[in-house]
Amino acid sequence: MPLLQQQVDAFIAWLRDVRACSPHTLAAYRRDLDSLLAWCEQHQYQHAGQLHEADLRTWLGQLHRRGLASSSLQRKLSAARSFFAYLDPARNPAASVQAPRKPRRLPKALDADQVGQLLDHPGDDSPTALRDIAMAELFYSSGLRLAELVAVDIDDIDRHSGLVTVTGKGRKTRSVPVGGAALKALEAWLAVRPEVADKALFTSQRGRRISVRNVQERLRRMSREAGLHQNVHPHMLRHSFASHLLESSGDLRAVQELLGHSNISTTQIYTHLDFQHLARVYDAAHPRARRRNKGS
Repeated sequence: MPLLQQQVDAFIAWLRDVRACSPHTLAAYRRDLDSLLAWCEQHQYQHAGQLHEADLRTWLGQLHRRGLASSSLQRKLSAARSFFAYLDPARNPAASVQAPRKPRRLPKALDADQVGQLLDHPGDDSPTALRDIAMAELFYSSGLRLAELVAVDIDDIDRHSGLVTVTGKGRKTRSVPVGGAALKALEAWLAVRPEVADKALFTSQRGRRISVRNVQERLRRMSREAGLHQNVHPHMLRHSFASHLLESSGDLRAVQELLGHSNISTTQIYTHLDFQHLARVYDAAHPRARRRNKGS
């Protein structure tokens, strides 16, 4: 048996006997390291000490060219790092290797007409319906995260200045504007909100702070009742808030502050949405674009 195969077998046995890894985890490590073994056999490497950082980059590059997903490449690289750390913590050729990053998905957003269809859909005057529309309006008006909205207390809303104070990621507090439509919806909800000891702005029918799962389900129900052909989730309204604001203002820094992003690179993903909008406008309006589309 080749020495490299023996080294991998010893590592798997160590994971089983010392780390007490599950059979599922052991099988995953075995599959990932078998890929490395096959590459080493192809290039006539006999033991782990012969491998260098450049070799591991070549191995991953080959897998990437074959179409292996970024998540699978990351997993195989992680297995290799653990394997080399087991053999010699002072020499790990995989330590500095980076797998190709997973392409960043563009967030889904509703267009302005879809938002209007959702928020302007006539409903009943029950407390539950008034609460639901107030939640949706606040999501879209202020770009809140789901956890932020659920945590809002009545005292966090300043109806005179039109601001809501929320605590976001990293326990960072920020105040963001609340639009007129959202303030009106909140007034309607607060007029029928049950008198309970909980200071939560949004409460369940039992008088407790509303749960994350409940908010998600209520928005899904609202989207179905409004006739939208997709389930609306809280982050979709946050994304819609960001993309619509950026479309109108072009002020990336302001959108960053309103969203509570610590790094502007996180906010920059919305510029892609903006460019998509501009591309649609161009294709619809530019004479040469229209001529090209007709001939296609």
